Amino acid sequence: MKLSDYLEIQPGLTAVIGGGGKTTLLYALADELRKTGSVLLCTSTHIRIPPQYPLVTGDDAAVRDALRRNRVVCAGMPADSGKLTAPAIDFRTLTHLADYVLVEADGSRGLPLKAHASYEPVIPSPANNVVLVVGADGFGKTVSSVCHRPSLWAQLAGVDLQGIAAPAGEARVIRAEGYGSRVFINKAESDASREAALDLALHLELPVAAGSLQRGEYRCLR
Repeated sequence: MKLSDYLEIQPGLTAVIGGGGKTTLLYALADELRKTGSVLLCTSTHIRIPPQYPLVTGDDAAVRDALRRNRVVCAGMPADSGKLTAPAIDFRTLTHLADYVLVEADGSRGLPLKAHASYEPVIPSPANNVVLVVGADGFGKTVSSVCHRPSLWAQLAGVDLQGIAAPAGEARVIRAEGYGSRVFINKAESDASREAALDLALHLELPVAAGSLQRGEYRCLR
């Protein structure tokens, strides 16, 4: 099965939230989905400009024209530090321009685990799927070293800030926040990380897939 099948990506808008690996996940999905339809990449917060895809900063006519010439297009408005912010076009309109709209809906500063502040994630209202990314490489290390917003993560997980980030703690964070319609656990590449991924899946009621974006290996855990 393909990654997009494991994550049940349907036409329409999919938001990707959570820990590090979101951008890589968007690229992997875009490369799969371009074989069956047009794909639009964007953000509701900030992302780095993808060098491998055409960038459109104009209106819906410009996006439509770019998608006629390219299977994958990135849309957004220039922001500070050379990044992109949300497109000038509303997200519902975007779903009428491309078959698949993939939106990175929060940031994690590259850290594998994350708790969300009150103003995040910024999930567009047309989203029919919200994929929460978890980095298996965060398990077994101190909360303060692997979590974005570590104090909040520790509070929700019920552990000390200098304690160890474990699958059971991440499950408590996910359940407390209530975001995501399914979970993707990245970097489940070693026996220990695959075991941790399975442990997390057993603590959740959401659909869970795990694997390695770098290796292109995936499997369904729940």
